[in-house]
Amino acid sequence: MTNFEEYLQHPDPEKRERAANWRMAIGLQAVDGLKTSNYLVEIARRQIEGEITMDEVQELISAHYQAKKKQKSDADKAVETEKRL
Repeated sequence: MTNFEEYLQHPDPEKRERAANWRMAIGLQAVDGLKTSNYLVEIARRQIEGEITMDEVQELISAHYQAKKKQKSDADKAVETEKRL
């Protein structure tokens, strides 16, 4: 998906470090056969750029997946209702 190569030579050492951390985390996910979502990549870019903190990253990702879980639950309920009709 992305490995944040554009940050490898960035003049800001903090951005280089944040990008390196994300590269490692995403690489570890890939080793386990997990694919990184576009949403996570966008959130990572925002954190690398310094727009958001890691605490905000955690909050955004948690809220995102809670919303997805709710959508799936609502869809499952709709399917069950249709089956009963």
